[in-house]
Amino acid sequence: MVDSEKFRVVIVDDIAETRENIRKLLQFEPDVEVVGVARTGREAIDISKDVKPDVLLMDINMPDMDGIAATEIIRKMVPFTQIVILSIQNDPNYMRRAMLAGARDFLTKPPTIDELNSAIRRAGVMAREERTKIPQASGVQSTVSGLRPTGIPGAGGRVITFYSPKGGAGCTTLTTNLAVCLYNEDTSVLIVDANLQFGDVSVFMNEQGKNSILDLTPRADELDPDIINNVTVKHAQSGIRILSAPMKPEHADTISGEQFSKVIRYLREVFSYVIIDTASTLNNITASAIDNSDVLILLTTQDIPSIKNSRLFLDEIDALGFDRKRIIFVMNKFDKRIAITPEKVSENLKQEITSIIPYEERVIVSVNRGIPFLMVDKSRPISRAILSLAEVIKQRISDIEIQVDEISVVKGTGKK
Repeated sequence: MVDSEKFRVVIVDDIAETRENIRKLLQFEPDVEVVGVARTGREAIDISKDVKPDVLLMDINMPDMDGIAATEIIRKMVPFTQIVILSIQNDPNYMRRAMLAGARDFLTKPPTIDELNSAIRRAGVMAREERTKIPQASGVQSTVSGLRPTGIPGAGGRVITFYSPKGGAGCTTLTTNLAVCLYNEDTSVLIVDANLQFGDVSVFMNEQGKNSILDLTPRADELDPDIINNVTVKHAQSGIRILSAPMKPEHADTISGEQFSKVIRYLREVFSYVIIDTASTLNNITASAIDNSDVLILLTTQDIPSIKNSRLFLDEIDALGFDRKRIIFVMNKFDKRIAITPEKVSENLKQEITSIIPYEERVIVSVNRGIPFLMVDKSRPISRAILSLAEVIKQRISDIEIQVDEISVVKGTGKK
């Protein structure tokens, strides 16, 4: 049986030994592939959106969110994924609640290998049947390398925008390295260079294609994966795709905020992550990028002009009603010898600095070589800080989505 025919399974349990025991039980099954594990209900929700498994084996008792609540949210986000609940207690009430939440099966722990395999195969067959019933949005089918299927309700990718109201804060450096951190074979990543006049993403990645976002915006209403594949550049070393800024600064004026928004909304249905690098000018393109973002990474440094501009920006978005929970405030190029601390800035701006990226002189070497430093050495303090930032971003996105889904569940049941 070839890999494409295997039932893709995620294991969710807060006990590492249990996860490993189940994985060992399944490793010799020729038609089953374990594609991920999670320790909590929130992690289960996050990984389900990333890998979209056929079957999810879900423990019912977990510290942050029980398996039934997680099941209800996952079934809304990824409707074809079938969930098998595992519980120590063979309680009919648990079973009834699990089925009402959308679970496909219920097994008592520890299951035998025959019970487990039978449940997975039943659920896997159901997942494939359900997957074929889901319409493809606008007839789009992802047959191009690097792009994933689209049109699954609620399963669009995440948009992350980097912005600093003062130039030189390091948006492009962090954008390119975060992309390296997030990308893997199951998680496609696209960088959009929205600094339309003087974008440098291609230079930072040592890639230069003949096309740019200018080749997409006039066709914003008729995009398809072939067009995206032809216009974007694949980074040879990492597999990340890049949508470059126009070659000439004067071409920036030909792109409207509405066109840019349409392109981003399409791209988020094609890639797992769309990471947007913006200019420091708060123009229509930057505003569109922020509006379409799941999270906004706001960068500041330890100099007074940068902090002042951050304050002005926060005041501006407060006036526009932007939810500050979507902001991850980052202090880049942190030098502990400077008296301006993250704590003082957080207190002054009434916005917590969530992540601190240390200053490192060797970053310029990485930039000049066109190789993101995370691809060279993940052990350096700055590399570890980016890896930590990636986890903060994933958790923030998960928290926001869970909150939205929980509100939807409450509204759907009429509870208040």
